[in-house]
Amino acid sequence: MDITIHHAFLPHDDPDASLAFYRDALGFEVRNDVEYGGLHWITVGPANQPDMSIVLTPPGVDPGITEDERRTIGEMMAKGTYAGINLATADLDGTFERLQAGDVEVVQEPTDQPYGVRDCAFRDPAGNMIRIFEVR
Repeated sequence: MDITIHHAFLPHDDPDASLAFYRDALGFEVRNDVEYGGLHWITVGPANQPDMSIVLTPPGVDPGITEDERRTIGEMMAKGTYAGINLATADLDGTFERLQAGDVEVVQEPTDQPYGVRDCAFRDPAGNMIRIFEVR
């Protein structure tokens, strides 16, 4: 079997802030920017991984989600406990310094974890946890 990851989904609640974070702070390219029926999806990804994208999607758009569930999703996003993604870089300290110099919410400075990885963490404008791992 030959299966690869094509898209990962993260919620967003402010398209302009999401673009500023993923395009300007992380340096990802914008691959698609779609407004339809009052909703706004943005697809971004690293230029060196053209087959892998992150789709920033309005939260709770699934028609099977109830209003109570939508409210819970909004509450979890506000707390930063709803969604996240792990990214990787060869230069964690340099990446951290560049991101910290911008307008991003730092959650954790570069740290050697007891389980063998070195990483740092930020939140995107929607509250999603963005962990960046150092790969050697």
